[in-house]
Amino acid sequence: CNCFSKFSFYEEPEDPSNRSFFSEIISSVSDVKFSHSGRYMLTRDYLTVKVWDLNMETKPVETYQVHDYLRSKLCSLYENDCIFDKFECAWNGSDSVIMTGAYNNFFRMFDRNTKRDVTLEASRESSKPRAILKPRRVCVGGKRRKDDISVDSLDFTKKILHTAWHPTENIIAIAATNNLYIFQDKVNSEMH
Repeated sequence: CNCFSKFSFYEEPEDPSNRSFFSEIISSVSDVKFSHSGRYMLTRDYLTVKVWDLNMETKPVETYQVHDYLRSKLCSLYENDCIFDKFECAWNGSDSVIMTGAYNNFFRMFDRNTKRDVTLEASRESSKPRAILKPRRVCVGGKRRKDDISVDSLDFTKKILHTAWHPTENIIAIAATNNLYIFQDKVNSEMH
């Protein structure tokens, strides 16, 4: 079938000064999703989530750092094969919030309108009825707040690779290893 006649190529040009042994690996797209409106495309690579306007192939219109704090750990992540993990991404029903997984059973949400982001954790404690998800923060060094977690204490065996957002309700599904978590209603209260 020759149904597809128009070809588009979306690529963000790489800054040659940032090129490293890991550049190709960390820039490989692990997931792609069209927005519900059909105007945008969401891509996930190892360190970022990018929003592309389908009418603009030259560069993404938005880039969100998912776990940039891992950039200094790429050697060890390569040695333990974590650098090859394939994280998915998801849009909420109105295309205003983006969700993706991370390590330590964390998942990230990025509000496209307010530019606010939040890191949340899928755990047995957070899955109790009426439990409210508390924002988490990963710190690289220096002073930490009480609930902060050091990048050196992240558990790379606990990872959220799969996420899904209900198309019309504020309900999300998070797959963490052999557990499936469903959060609803006030999940997005941090974002609004």
